Amino acid sequence: MAILHVHSWGPVDGPPVLIAHGVRNTGARYRRLAEEGIPEARVIAPDLRGHGHSLRSAPWHADQHVDDLIDTLDHLGVVSALVVGHSFGGLLSTWLASRAPERVRDLMLLDPAIALDADLAGSFADESCGDHGWASVEEARAARQVMRPPGSSADAVDEDLATFLIHSDDGRYRLNFRPAAVVSAWSEMVRPTADLSSFPGRALLLTAGQAAFVTDGLRSRLRDDLGARFAEHVIDAGHMLFWDAFDDVVVHLRALASLPEQPRGRLRDDGVL
Repeated sequence: MAILHVHSWGPVDGPPVLIAHGVRNTGARYRRLAEEGIPEARVIAPDLRGHGHSLRSAPWHADQHVDDLIDTLDHLGVVSALVVGHSFGGLLSTWLASRAPERVRDLMLLDPAIALDADLAGSFADESCGDHGWASVEEARAARQVMRPPGSSADAVDEDLATFLIHSDDGRYRLNFRPAAVVSAWSEMVRPTADLSSFPGRALLLTAGQAAFVTDGLRSRLRDDLGARFAEHVIDAGHMLFWDAFDDVVVHLRALASLPEQPRGRLRDDGVL
């Protein structure tokens, strides 16, 4: 049984929320979403196989990732959870709901990467093979900050580097993931959409309007499988919705989790509106 390294927040007896991250990511990235967005919930955010502090060994295909998620839920004694999936984690969330629908109460898909164009996925996989890292922490910070859109939280970069940057044996600094696992994941993102016709829950799709991962084919398949239990909201933000559209994501997440509304307005890092 493969148990993943888990980042967790909130009361153990709170409503369980499982978050599956994307490639080159870590479960630690959902700290703010958990602590400030849904503090009443028991948030479980594992590092996927090949990422962060979880085991790094093969295989890294989607079926193995789903096995790992189920094993982790079993280990934690969680029978069923609201499942949130970002990017590649969105693909894994749908396959989890298809294979073990009794473990998934509802689905929130944050700009999922599902049934992608093969050439597009291949180009991203090629980029992952050339990870030369950075010469210093300062160089890593500058490079990551350039990737953040104007108006986004600069604190997200520092927190991310503090939890996900490692000093490699060659003296370079890199994000803590295994490139081979990332390449495998991009290949899996070409997979067809999972069959959710037997999944009894709801699926909420939050699409990043400034990205191009969500396709009409995915929308059509979700609509055909789920009917009125499927809804989509397009948010004018980039792919990292949980950072760059924090307030919007929290509103939709709290509604899907049947939690009371919070006052609108972006929260500062100290939790004050």
